This record gives sequence, structure tokens and C-alpha cells, in this order.
Amino acid sequence: MSNFWDFSVWAWINTFAVLLGSLLVGNMLKRSIPFLRDSLTPTSVIGGIILLIVAAIYKAITGEVMFDTAAFGTNGTAHLEVITYHALALGFIASSFKTTNSKLTKKRSVEIFNTGVTTVSTYLLQGILGLGITILCTFIIKDFFAAAGVLLPFGYGQGTGQALNYGTIYEVEHGFVGGKSFGLTIAALGFLSASIGGVVHLNVMKKRGRIVLSKRSDGSTHSEEVDPEGEIPLQESIDKFTVQVALIIVAYVATYLLMFLLGNLLPGMRSVIYGFNFLLGVLTATIIKLVMNFLHKKQIIHRRYTNNFLMTRASNFFFDLMVVAGVAAIRLDILESSWGIILIIGAIGAISTFIYNRIIAKKLFPDYYEEQFLMMYGMLTGTASTGIILLREIDGEFKTPASDNMVYQNFPAIVFGFPMMFLATLAPTKPYLVFIIFVLFFAGMNILLFRSKIFKKKAKK
Repeated sequence: MSNFWDFSVWAWINTFAVLLGSLLVGNMLKRSIPFLRDSLTPTSVIGGIILLIVAAIYKAITGEVMFDTAAFGTNGTAHLEVITYHALALGFIASSFKTTNSKLTKKRSVEIFNTGVTTVSTYLLQGILGLGITILCTFIIKDFFAAAGVLLPFGYGQGTGQALNYGTIYEVEHGFVGGKSFGLTIAALGFLSASIGGVVHLNVMKKRGRIVLSKRSDGSTHSEEVDPEGEIPLQESIDKFTVQVALIIVAYVATYLLMFLLGNLLPGMRSVIYGFNFLLGVLTATIIKLVMNFLHKKQIIHRRYTNNFLMTRASNFFFDLMVVAGVAAIRLDILESSWGIILIIGAIGAISTFIYNRIIAKKLFPDYYEEQFLMMYGMLTGTASTGIILLREIDGEFKTPASDNMVYQNFPAIVFGFPMMFLATLAPTKPYLVFIIFVLFFAGMNILLFRSKIFKKKAKK
């Protein structure tokens, strides 16, 4: 039995305290330093960078990895990776429990579908460029890991959690030394690309008179958002937020059972299955939500148990935790020989994502192309929240459909994106084949994306 004063009892508490404390410090710096405030860099990224700097100073003085000391359980870096892994799925599950009553017109359905296709085609473009760069590196650097560039779409397009998942697969199963830190660093560069690139673009467009920046919202919340009619009371024998957390955890346990079952049925695919925890989490949360809606419709349960406002707060908490833990988990010392390649991949990823999404927004979303572009560029270099941060600068009240496009595009993005996620697991053993398939897949997705333009021209001829 452990004594309450042992580090083993306090290790996880210390880890969470440092992560959340860095968020508070990051928020204070962001609010007090004009450069940070205007940069739109998420506080979670600032908090993670603070911990990176502190950890680097600690290692320079003591020669030890700060998070691998006794205070953090002697294996704190692994704890940070575990937090990042779980927070990704928990955030997606919370988002999946949200409901909407919006009715979609045919035009809106097409725009949402095109947004989902744009998401996947951008993943593929990032994958082609990233993989192409690291394949070329194998001719220059002996024993370099050819598939490392595939981490670009997971770090930029999908964020910290997926960058860690695939970095772990490459490191554990294929011997890519530093694979986890490589992926996490790419994800961190993605956030910086979103923030810096987004701010530069906003300022340029403002000077040219093409956009008008929105006034910052005061962040006020209306009582009907938290306690709408027909839902369980805010405070009863159990707190309403406690119910939301309970549903999220139950859905995640169901996800684990599903992964456990699939892992035993397909032992050769176990690492891939557990890497898709967020995707299977969305599936289980959706099923639970459908069952609850069915029971409510049949009057078996008389009130709704999920609340959009509280689920949004929960998902934002998990994503903030995911980002700060993911950035803090980067081992700078492991990447000493890879910094040049990482910076090249990051720069090319940012530039290509910017240009490609700019073209698509102008061609397919002419009525609100600036809003659509900012949302997509922010999301495809950072996360959904980064896309929303940029969008709010010119569409503070979400009057354009851009924000809805981001929410509803997940289904077509998952359908078309799943083959790419599967192909990424083959890249370490067959990088050239995967590169060719990526190119063909990208061409096919662009034909699908620009179908109205291509086939309209053929019809005219």
C-alpha cells in the first residue's frame, strides 16, 4: 500500500497541475502581451511552448528529462502521451453528442459535401508533399525513415492526437526513432502556421479593403443555452454537467470494449485499431445519441440529457488539454538531426495548404470565400478550434455558412479519409507504392471536387 506522501500517489496530480497551470500562465501572457494577443495563437499552444522551454532549461542544468523525474512518476513523458491520446477521443465524443435542428437545402448539402472532400484532398496534398520530401531525404541521409513525411497531414490536417498516434505506430512497429516527437513537432508547427499565416493574411486583406474585422465578442452566455426547455434541470440530485461527463466516459468505455473486440479478432491490426480511438469514439457516441433520441421519441424518457453548451465546454477542455500535453511531450534532444527536414516539411505544408484552399474557396464558395478559406486554412493546419478563431475575426456572429460547413463536413471527410489513414500504416514498408496511390487518390478527389466545373465545360462543348 502506498503512503499518501509518496510521489506515486501524486504523480498524475502533479502532471495535470503543471499542464493546467501552464494554460493559466499562457492565458495571462496572451492577454497582457500585444504581440501574442494579436497573433491568434491558441493559449494551449503557448502553454505547451512554455513547458518546452522550462523542460529544456531543466535538462541543461540537471541533465535529466523534467517529466521523467520522481515528481511525475519517473515516466511523465509517457503520461503526457497517454493524456494526448485519450483527450483526442474524449473531445470528439463530446462533440458527437451535440444535436442540431438545422434543415439542409440542396445547395447547402453540396457545399458541406465539397467541404468534406476539400478536407481529404488537402490531407492527400500534404501527404504527397511530406512523403515526397522524406523519400528524397533517403537518397541523401543514410537510414532516414522514408515514411516520416506522412506525419504532415496528421500533424497539420488532424492535429496533435493523430500525429502522436501515427508517430507511435511508426516508432514502435517500424523503428522510427523519435517518431512520436517528430509527429508532435509537426503538429506544433501547424498551430504556428495557422496563427501566423492567418494573421498576416487578415492584415493584408484589411489593408486592401477586402475584409472588415469583426468586433470581439464579450463572451456572454444566455441562460437558455445552459438550461433550455425540455432538458434535465441544471441542478437536481445530480449536476447537469456531471451527466455530460458520465455520458462521455460511458461512450469511451464502450469504445474501448469495441477496440478490444476488434483487436482480438484482428491481432495484426491492433495498433491501427487503437489508433482510431477517436473515430470509433464518434461511432459509439452517435449510436448512444440515436438510442437516447429514440427513447425520447417513444416517451420512454421524457427529458433530454445532453446539452450542446456543456458538451462544447467539455470538448474544448479535452482539446486544450490534448494540445498542451502534446506540445509538452516533444523531446527536442531526440530531434537534433531532423530539425532541418522538419522545418522544410512544415513550411511547404503551410504554403501548399494556404494556396490550395485559397483556390478552392474562390472557385467553389464564391459567396463567402474569405470566410470559407480562413476556416479551412485554420482547421487544416491546426484544429477545428483554430479554424473558428480565424473565422471569428471576420464573421463574429457566424452569419455565413462557413462554421456549419466545418461541423457537418465530418461525415464525408471520415468516409473519404479512412482509406488514406489505412494507407498511412503501409507507408513504412511500401513508401513508393503509397506515394503513387496518394497521387492517384488526390487526382480522383479533385475530379470529384470540381465535378460541376469539369462536366459543365464538357456539356457546353
